[in-house]
Amino acid sequence: MTATTQRPVTAPAPPPAASAPRARRTARRRRLTACGVLMTPFFALLATVFLVPVGTAVYLSFYSDDQPGLGFGPEQTVFVGLRSYAAVLTDPTFLGGLGTVALYCLVYIPLMVAGALALALLLDSGVVRLRAWAQLGLFLPHAVPGIIAALIWLYLYTPGISPVVDLFARADITIDFLGLHTVLPSLVNIALWSNLGYNTVVFYAALQAVPREVIEAAVVDGAGPVRTALQVKTPLVRASIVMVAMFTLIWSLQLFTEPMLLSQSSPMINSRFSPSMYIYDAAFTRNNYSLAAAASVVLLVCTIALSYGVTRLTSRTDSAAREAR
Repeated sequence: MTATTQRPVTAPAPPPAASAPRARRTARRRRLTACGVLMTPFFALLATVFLVPVGTAVYLSFYSDDQPGLGFGPEQTVFVGLRSYAAVLTDPTFLGGLGTVALYCLVYIPLMVAGALALALLLDSGVVRLRAWAQLGLFLPHAVPGIIAALIWLYLYTPGISPVVDLFARADITIDFLGLHTVLPSLVNIALWSNLGYNTVVFYAALQAVPREVIEAAVVDGAGPVRTALQVKTPLVRASIVMVAMFTLIWSLQLFTEPMLLSQSSPMINSRFSPSMYIYDAAFTRNNYSLAAAASVVLLVCTIALSYGVTRLTSRTDSAAREAR
């Protein structure tokens, strides 16, 4: 009989203290590398479609093609400083275009946000049957290209060929959709027809994420359908409302396609009706690329400032609401 002895199992020696910081640095380096690889397409796209065009516009705004020698010499590209910006900011047609777009935003944005939210609440309430078909019907106008939509409405607005105008005329109602006081509402109508369904789908998707328990609790407390929609559902989709309002504002400041096409049939819309049309006219009609670049930079600054203002106002409102609670 032989006796066997077992050696005690010893635990592995702990790693030296110096290896812990090295491991953390290695893990941090791996995370940064992975983040860099994943973010590279984004930064490449950002530089291609935003930073490079903006940098080019800023560069062109400081230079202009002038003819020295009392206009008899060859054209030379010279540095003009802020001359183009001064010309843009003192041009009454550009300032008038900014005023027109501001009025357009004051009419269009509230109608868009309120209309899309009302339709989304109606779809979410269960009153509307065949919701999928209703969403498809609302979204279809957004799938129509902007130029095609403007041409369709131009046909419906033009007297002599429009069945709508002819129908009103038979009822002894005279409406000039492209008149002095109606051309802006006509443009708003085109934009609403094109984008209302898309924003309705955005709001409806946000409403689907609202916890059903919250709605059931409001119903148990005695809240009716209207009160539930306005005081329970609407505050819970506030982030989506702000997002839709901001993107609608950015799109509205770039108003171009609709007035450009309607200008063919309405003398109320000139070639500098909006800032974007002013930029197009300066670049491709007057061949003044410095002026067009300066106007583009001014429009970009206005867009960024207004977007930042909306964001700050929303943040302050949210903070005040949280403090009130």
